[in-house]
Order: sequence, then C-alpha cells, then structure tokens
Amino acid sequence: MPEVPASTAPQPSDRPGTAVVHVVPDGEHGPAAAAARARALASLVSRNGAVAVLILVMIIGAITVPTFATVDNLTNTALAASFLAIIAAGMTFVIISGGIDLSVGSVYALAVILSADMSKYGSAAAILVPVAACMLVGLLQGVIIAKLGLPPFIVTLAGLTGVRGLVFFITNEGNDHPSVPGSQFFETLGTGSLLGLGNPVWITLIVFAIGWWVLNRTAFGQAVQAVGGNDTAAGLMGLPVRRVKVMVYVISGFTVGVAGVLSTALSGGGQEARVGNAYELSAIAAVVIGGTLLAGGVGSIVGTLAGIALLYVIQNLIVQGFNLNSYVQQIVSGFFLLVVVVLQAVLSRRARSA
Repeated sequence: MPEVPASTAPQPSDRPGTAVVHVVPDGEHGPAAAAARARALASLVSRNGAVAVLILVMIIGAITVPTFATVDNLTNTALAASFLAIIAAGMTFVIISGGIDLSVGSVYALAVILSADMSKYGSAAAILVPVAACMLVGLLQGVIIAKLGLPPFIVTLAGLTGVRGLVFFITNEGNDHPSVPGSQFFETLGTGSLLGLGNPVWITLIVFAIGWWVLNRTAFGQAVQAVGGNDTAAGLMGLPVRRVKVMVYVISGFTVGVAGVLSTALSGGGQEARVGNAYELSAIAAVVIGGTLLAGGVGSIVGTLAGIALLYVIQNLIVQGFNLNSYVQQIVSGFFLLVVVVLQAVLSRRARSA
C-alpha cells in the first residue's frame, strides 16, 4: 500500500465528530505572560515616555513658534535649565533609593551664598567650601535617615527650614548680598562657553553622563535600585542598605553644591537669601516626569534630563512663544505631572494584578 504523504494525511480535524483542541503555549498567554507584558509596558513608558513627549513638544514648538527653534533660544533655554538639571540628577538617585530630599532648594541657597562669600579668598575656596558644606548637610540627613530609621520626608523637611534659616543668619536676615570681587577662573566657569554652549551646560552633560554610568554600570547603582525596590530583601541579599541610603543624600548634596557654585559664577553673586525657593518641587517634578517612580526601585537618569528639558521647553513656549503669563506654565506643568503620576500608578497596579 503506497505511503500517504504527511502533508495530505488526514488530520484529526478532518474526522467527523472530532473536536479540535488548540493548545497555546504558556509562554504566549496566561498570567505569567500578561504580567511580563505589563512590566514591559511600564518600563517602556518609564524610560522613554518623557523623551517621546519632549520630541513631540519641540516639533510642535518649531512649527507654531518661528523663534523657538533658533540657536540662540535653544542655547539660552539649555543654560537656564542647567542648574536645576544638576540638582535633579542627584534627586534621581535619592528617589530611586526610595527616599526624597525636600532640602535641596535651601541647600542650593547655602551654596550660592557661601560661594559668593568665599570667592574673595580665591577660586578654590569659592568652589570647594560650598560643595563640601552641601555634602555635609547631605551626610547629616542621610545618617539620621539610615541610622535612626526616620522618614526622609520629615528629616529633609527639617533640613529645608533649618538650612534656609542658616542662610538668613549668614546674610544678616537676608540684607547682605555678597558678590564676586573678580576671579578670572571662577567667573569663566560660569560665563565661558565652548562650541556655542555655556560651560554650565557642558558640566550638566558631564554630571548626567557620570550619573548614568554609576546608576547602570556599577555595583552601587544596582544596589540603589535594589534598596529602592525592597530594602528588606536587599539587606537579606547582603547589600549595605544603610550605606547606600547615606550615600544617595551625599550625592544629592554634591550636585546641589555644584549647581550653586555655577549659579554664582554665572551671576557674579549678589543673589538674595530666598534664591532656590521651591527648587525641591521642580526637581522632584522633573524626576517623576522623567519616569522615576516615587515609590523607588525604578528610574532613569536620561529620563530625568528629558523631564527637565520638557519643563523648560514648555515654559519657553508659554512665556515667549505665546506671550502668556508664567503662572500658566505652572498650571500646565502641574497638570502634566499629575497625568504622569496617575499613569505610573495605573501601570504599576496592572503589573501587580496581572
């Protein structure tokens, strides 16, 4: 009897009365696959959402506002955003670790005032003293949070009010406005430029490049993410949880100090004791808009940079392009932040329930 080719052989579905059962591999459907898809979607939005929205807003701005896409406007916007961007870089580490730093605005003011006051002793003093002071504030807050187990919100809120009070004390209740007497290297640090971009912008890019490398390519960066995800599990894994928590606040203090020094170098001093007011809110907003979860454990340093750029691009379009009041920018930014937080919550809930 001739052999029937496999391709023409009768299949079970060809037999009358036989039910066909389609077996779907568990890897394609089912609870595990649904959870994996939810996590992948959350990660995609977290890491790339701010960048995609930034590109879209810039395209719309270039089309609707003729002066928006000019080199001068873009470079000036980048320069204005650089100081808060550096602060947000440090804030990214804090929030990924599961913490929060409400003191950065006051600490920034401390750096600005100390930098201007120390400039009479030379460029080195104008740079090193304020940065060291800001790192000391971060170290103190980190030790209290890590060693005593106090909530970061309360500790850094105390830092916000306490450091601001210290700034007013140094400036004689805000009446003194120290200025830079003149130091070529220090002033060049803020006012100089390279390839059309101001030095603060280049320093910002360097800070973010180092931050990306530390967060994604070092054991410390992986530990920060693990501690933010679950500090108890991280401790059982043998990670130095307390040390990580202390270090992220030291990093935050360092970045705030650098931002304050650059601000003084650019302005030449003379800034008020209220400088940096509400910077903590703007920095947190930029970090969250960039995709870092407020709950900790997940974040992107590149997303933070996109978040800062997005805030300043929106401000630029509203104030200069459409000639609207700056308060409109605050309304738009607040609404955008709310949308991002709600989206994060929905995606996180979907990932947990899948």
